[in-house]
Amino acid sequence: MVSCGLVGEPDRDGVQAGRNRSTLRKSSIACMPVPPVMDVPVEIQAPFESSQSFDSSQLAIPLELEGSVESFDPVARAADLAATLPRQWCGNYTSFTSNSTVDVELTLTRLRPMGQMVDLRGEMRIGSISTPVQGNLNAKSDQLDLLPLSPELTDDLEIGGRFLGLQDFSLAGWVAPRLTNPGGRLDLSGSCAVSESAPIRALW
Repeated sequence: MVSCGLVGEPDRDGVQAGRNRSTLRKSSIACMPVPPVMDVPVEIQAPFESSQSFDSSQLAIPLELEGSVESFDPVARAADLAATLPRQWCGNYTSFTSNSTVDVELTLTRLRPMGQMVDLRGEMRIGSISTPVQGNLNAKSDQLDLLPLSPELTDDLEIGGRFLGLQDFSLAGWVAPRLTNPGGRLDLSGSCAVSESAPIRALW
């Protein structure tokens, strides 16, 4: 939209010619653009239509988890092991260095539960050498760590090494302090065979 009007020039007396149209000597038409008035709403709300129907009953479906909850109590098992483990273990040790096998006898003198661990103290005879031992048994994983404390061991067992078992006392390996020592295998059983001496017959 355009708005136009007359614009007059002042005469010799300085009076604007626009006041008296008869006295105008020169006039012009001035036009100014006027922006159109638009009635635009402040907010336009468009209706929302969902393309899929929503079923609120799906929210009430319970969540099901597969699997079972662990009910094993390693602390209780450690206390049970401390009370029921055999105190006498017998077997043999086979060296991977010399391939020699010697008899082994382990006597446990103290077993004390400490959380899920069982603290061990005892005496071990390896061949002709006896040594005090200490270690622990994990009641959850059945891992055994047994450390000989004697400064004098056999040639294949070095000071600073330990017996490491993954099946409690049943099967363990010797972990040497040096990588050049391949170690060995310790096989123990919870029952020691008692040798019966033959009856002595009289000579008469």
